[in-house]
Amino acid sequence: MPTQPLIWVLTDDRAGNVAQALGVAEALQRPFVSVDIRYTPLARLPNLLTGARLVGLTPESRLALAPPWPDLVIAAGRRSAPVARWIRRAAIDQGAKPVILVQLMNPGLSGAREFDLVAIPRHDCEHPGGDAVNVLRITGAAHRLDAKRLQSAADTWAPRLAGLPRPYIALIVGGATHRKPFPVALADDLGRRVHRLAAEVGGSVLLATSRRTGSAAEQALLAAVGGPRHAFLWSAGGDNPYVAFLALADAVVVTGDSVSMCSEACATTGPVYIYAPQGMVAPKHARLHRELYGQGMARPFEQWIEGGRFEDGRHPPLNAAGEVARAIDDVLRRRFFLT
Repeated sequence: MPTQPLIWVLTDDRAGNVAQALGVAEALQRPFVSVDIRYTPLARLPNLLTGARLVGLTPESRLALAPPWPDLVIAAGRRSAPVARWIRRAAIDQGAKPVILVQLMNPGLSGAREFDLVAIPRHDCEHPGGDAVNVLRITGAAHRLDAKRLQSAADTWAPRLAGLPRPYIALIVGGATHRKPFPVALADDLGRRVHRLAAEVGGSVLLATSRRTGSAAEQALLAAVGGPRHAFLWSAGGDNPYVAFLALADAVVVTGDSVSMCSEACATTGPVYIYAPQGMVAPKHARLHRELYGQGMARPFEQWIEGGRFEDGRHPPLNAAGEVARAIDDVLRRRFFLT
């Protein structure tokens, strides 16, 4: 019996999925191995058709899945679910013990019972008959922003921002999604309003855009925010201060189009305001916002506008990764009698 279980974390080309899986693995505070997998166009097929097979993986990725088989697999996203199921079956076929499977986000109905734990955000899909016994509902998305990582980023960037007057207002901007655009007019509106609020309190704006923002919207934000400010534009590249901005901010304004960004903003303990005008976000994002408001993790941006100032709004850090890790630890302790 091993003193420590062998843990595989499946990482793919979806940065958001990878961050969730690594966040949970890091929260476990046990050694793990990242196993990189890459897909072919067949991975787009529904899981009901692929089953517990590797039909959607490249030949190189298939070769990476070999003994010694892990004791635990952590994966995230629909496309990784068939791979995790295949690993478990391959291990059993070769006489190994069943691999513990942990899936982040809904793997679909096909094979869902094969997972020991499925962590699904509360705002995501709901089943009419209720969740299965292996489902753990969490708030938002798991992430990697624990206290240590936030403090490290703050220590690195604090000297570089020292010349800017406080309070710092971090403006974290996503952008267009598959179903919702992010027009320049919206970027201009957001930038102007945040700039005005910063001016009213004598502070600075820490602006960070993402790969979905688009160069035209970035330029509109940059023109509207004015100064004092420090701006990171995704299109320009360079050292990304995103985590540091969250760590150092006295208040965070985040666009509501990203579950990950809203969750990471709430990993801090200060006031968080979500910018989500009517029609900007999908219904599931709106459900997440309401959940965060109900838990006191965030407030609507309009509430700040109406109040004319940001209030204390301190809250415990949102850490879904830690919640999932504790549930996994329970399974590991039962299986391996670990301490």
